[in-house]
Amino acid sequence: MNTAYPRFHLAIPVDDLIAATAFYGGVLQCRIGRGCERLIDFEFMGHQLTAHLIDAKRNEGSNPVDGNDITVPHFGMILRWQDWEVLMDHLREYHVDFALEPTIRFQGKPGEQGTAFVRDPAGNMLEFKAFREDAEIFAREDKEDAHANDR
Repeated sequence: MNTAYPRFHLAIPVDDLIAATAFYGGVLQCRIGRGCERLIDFEFMGHQLTAHLIDAKRNEGSNPVDGNDITVPHFGMILRWQDWEVLMDHLREYHVDFALEPTIRFQGKPGEQGTAFVRDPAGNMLEFKAFREDAEIFAREDKEDAHANDR
């Protein structure tokens, strides 16, 4: 299987293509692809992210994450732990405001992860996370899972 596939394509709404280009192309250092007056493509860590210029506000909900309201929908990437730490330092160097500061969740438990949330200039929420153990990305810690081997 070719590890370059599958790749995801995600289209996001933005209200300013120049600000989107500065954030994704500048701060996150995404390669800039095709564009026109209403959209622009970015290579987002090997995937295609297309920013579409929109005029209307959108409705979104939120869920609490460690006591912070995190908008839904949101998107992001799961990185290797060391890459996540490098990215967090990079975002701090650019003085990016974190919606949720880099933190370690589920410390010492299955699925221990570093996570952080930031907003792009249009308000789209991005999550960047890393797991201590890659095999625990879908780990659960509940009674049903604890007894899975008993069946």
